[in-house]
Order: sequence, then C-alpha cells, then structure tokens
Amino acid sequence: MTNAPHRGASAPIPVVNLWRVSDHFAAALAAAGLGAPEIVADGVLHRFRTPDDRHGQRSGWFVLYVDERPAGAFGSWKTGATGSWSWESGDRLTPAERAELRDRVARAKRRSQDERERQYREAAIRASAIWQASVPTDANHPYLRRKAIEPHGARLDRRGCLVLPVGDGEHLSTLQFIAPDGNKRFLTGGRITGGWMEIQGDGDGGPLLIGEGFATLATLRQETGCRAIVAFNAGNLFSVARAIRRRHPHDDIILCGDDDRWTEGNPGRTKARAAALAIGAKLLMPDFTGLDLSTWPTDFNDLYRLRRACERSAS
Repeated sequence: MTNAPHRGASAPIPVVNLWRVSDHFAAALAAAGLGAPEIVADGVLHRFRTPDDRHGQRSGWFVLYVDERPAGAFGSWKTGATGSWSWESGDRLTPAERAELRDRVARAKRRSQDERERQYREAAIRASAIWQASVPTDANHPYLRRKAIEPHGARLDRRGCLVLPVGDGEHLSTLQFIAPDGNKRFLTGGRITGGWMEIQGDGDGGPLLIGEGFATLATLRQETGCRAIVAFNAGNLFSVARAIRRRHPHDDIILCGDDDRWTEGNPGRTKARAAALAIGAKLLMPDFTGLDLSTWPTDFNDLYRLRRACERSAS
C-alpha cells in the first residue's frame, strides 16, 4: 500500500482527506482477508462480520484513530489474526512518535482482547443455562441413527438439536449444536480454541484417542472401548493435543486424523500429523482402499459405515 505524501510529523490531515484515510484502512482489512466492513474512525472498538463468519457471527474487529497521525488495528477473533495500519510510514516518524504509535496500537489490541474475554464469559454463562435446560437423548435421534452411534453424553435441546459440551475438562466454555439434518454450529461468542469433549472409555487401559468430529470419536470409542477426545475441527487439534498431553503426560495418545483428500492440502491429515509430532503421539488415518469413494468419505465414521454396507451386501 502506498502511504500518503508526508506533510510533516505534527501537521493534522485536512478534513478532505478523512475519506482517503478510511479507504486506505479499509484496503488494509481487505488485504488481510477480513472483507469490507463500513469504516468508522472514532477510536472505538467496532465488530463486523468477516467472510469466514456464519450467519449471525461477527468475529472481525477494528479500531481507527484519526488525528495528527491516523492509525488503527484490526483482526479476527475467530482466526486469531491481528494487524495494524498507519497513515505515515515508520521511517517518517521520530522515535518518540513511533513509540506513541506502537503504544496506541497495543492499547487497541488490548481493548480487543478485553472485549473478547467479556464475550467468552457471557457465552459460558449462556452455555451453562442451555446445557442445564437440555435433556438426555437416546440413539433414535436422526443424526445418531444415520451415523450409527450412541449419544455418549450428548443432550437434546427444545429444537431437537443435539447439544455437545465444549470445555477444558473442568469448565464449560461453549456448546456445539447438531441439527437432525447434520448441520453444525457453535454457540455465538464462545471459546472454541483449546476446548474439547471427552467420551469416557470402558476402563483406564488403552490409548487415549484425539480426533475432530463427534461422530468420528464416538465410532472409535464404540469400536475400541478407548477414551476419546473430540476437538471439533482440524484447526483445534494442535491446541487440544497439547492440553491433553499436559493433563496426561505419560499416557499413550493417538491422533486419529480425517483424510481430507478432497480438500487442497489435506488439512485433516496435515494438522493431525503436526499435532502428533508436537506431543510425541502416534498418528492413525482411515484406509478406504477397495471401498466405494463416490460419497467422498473422509473420517473413521465414514469408514465404519462403508465397511458395514460392504458386509451387508456380501451377506
């Protein structure tokens, strides 16, 4: 991005250029992949919807100051990415002005973090209330029947959605909802990173399994009897694996990855392997050799159901 011509460190920008400041700042957000929110330059933290957000979510944030040296900060609570922008390039400022700019950006980021923590606290309170109001379910739920799994502690809300707890082993932080048709969403504003759900095993023996989705880990638990940890998505595997290793430093742990061969970069395999290497765990991947791939299978639940279908057809 090209900075505006230098006017002298202490000269305020003309009012006519306020539009240019907003445009340049908006371009910085767009370049960071955060979309094109309406820019308000008032030094106040603003939330907005990013391209990665689902309906109702607003994980993007920005703060833009417009005075003698316009500057701002921005980021995404969903991805954890942050960035900063200033009207003047750093080499045009005095050391004192650069220090002031750094302090201003740091204050904006602290404000963002404070706001995020407030949202986490409020979401945890809502999650607890919803969880207490939900009821136990049985294996007749459409999603459970389709996946051929038991509830394993999942509950049911008044809309007919499965409710899964997400936490750190001691505190509930948020919830995942699974509709009868399989659509999944998390409680808005809750902390997901580093959070998991544990499915108890048959006993204390055997390895501890970590993977992505609830259906995948429920299947592995049913087939092996081992404890299983649901990390909910590939991007969360690393944080969850590290947290579980801290809690179980001597246990045998297996990362059970999804084979996202249909997705560029195979994030399921790549992230599971990275998590396994980081904590000294084993890696286990599903093997679909000789099976029907027309449904684009990726995980151990897909593998289990495909093998069952083969067995039924053979008999």
